[in-house]
Amino acid sequence: MAKAKKFGTFGGVFIPSILTLLGVIMYMRLPWITGQMGLWGTLAIIFVAHIVSGCTGLSVASIATDKRVETGGTYYIISRSLGLPIGGTLGWALFAGLSLSVSLYLIGFAEVFLGLLGMEATLDNIRIMGSIILFAVLVLTFISTSLTIKTQYIILTIMVLSILSIFLGRHDLHPAEPQVSAIPEALPWITLFAIFFPAVTGFEAGVAMSGDLKDARKSIPRGTIMAILTALVIYVGLTIFFSYTVDSSQLVNDPNILFNTSLVPQLVMAGVLGATLSSALGSILGAPRILQAVANDRIAPSFLGKGFGASNEPRNALIFTYMIAQAGILIGELNAIARVVTIFFIITYGFLNITYTVESWASSDFRPSFKIPRIVSIIGALACIILMIQLDILALGIAAVILTALFLYLRKKELSLSTGDSRSS
Repeated sequence: MAKAKKFGTFGGVFIPSILTLLGVIMYMRLPWITGQMGLWGTLAIIFVAHIVSGCTGLSVASIATDKRVETGGTYYIISRSLGLPIGGTLGWALFAGLSLSVSLYLIGFAEVFLGLLGMEATLDNIRIMGSIILFAVLVLTFISTSLTIKTQYIILTIMVLSILSIFLGRHDLHPAEPQVSAIPEALPWITLFAIFFPAVTGFEAGVAMSGDLKDARKSIPRGTIMAILTALVIYVGLTIFFSYTVDSSQLVNDPNILFNTSLVPQLVMAGVLGATLSSALGSILGAPRILQAVANDRIAPSFLGKGFGASNEPRNALIFTYMIAQAGILIGELNAIARVVTIFFIITYGFLNITYTVESWASSDFRPSFKIPRIVSIIGALACIILMIQLDILALGIAAVILTALFLYLRKKELSLSTGDSRSS
């Protein structure tokens, strides 16, 4: 029997995470946000977003060093701590969020790629191009997870070169003085925060690879923290750079500002395409593995838990992910869906922080090798609750109704683990 291919910290966690963190938001929205909010407002958005992702990442890292984290990543952690009804509810939410994220990333890819081909980005053209690229991504992932990881190494190289090209750019669009404050006609801070927040959800891509890692207890903490810190440094660096070197009116009004100011515009174009494609790859690797774990716990149809080959590849779950992503691309207008998906992500992060708080307080055998102060997870949970209310109360209401209904259904089925959970403690 062939030996399963397992991945280390860099290839299995850091690469999928950083490529999803440094996605299309960095290229297409960060300059625009900086032009509106100025240096201090944009840094506030970045730091608040990273407080949520950082606290959640630390909570995940700590739980991962206490017990063996198997296939399912975030879902596995929550279900083994708070029980299957809560874990299953959030597992489905996270799966839906990641699956629809594939649609969002590939619609962004299609828009840029159509412009590169000189074609108009109409709804039908985006649907056709997005469907073609999605099928190519499916085939690549279906053939080999290992091949997909190797493809991401190439994309990472292109993105590093594109970021260097931005910093080394020469142009005559310098402001008379650095823009540190918001312009009068800027959108509300919380609206711009909502647009930026999906940029920090990428560390899920690495955590979701838990079942494919050589040593998840070591790789998840190291890879996750390394990716979050790297992304934070790059986002802060770019914000300072934009504020001091490019006029705010150009940042706000010129969607091609990065192409016009970079040293090698072609590298930035390749970086944008690489960022959207890699984010889609990261999500399409993670979503089926979460669904596979949910199915193995009898919360989803059993055929979705079936694995193939030595690596137990979740091909049935992958096809189901593809169908949801394809539906998203055919809809085309994903703004309303994206709002709910963002809320689902924040709900999941809130529960991850609550999970750590409950584990460290109630579980007598909770002894992680990487331990964080309980206040970190409490801050993360409170930040998620406040942001959920501020971001979109309607989307929060819809998400709450769906998740509550799913939780009550699973609880009625009386699903439980033979190993017990911290909630019963």
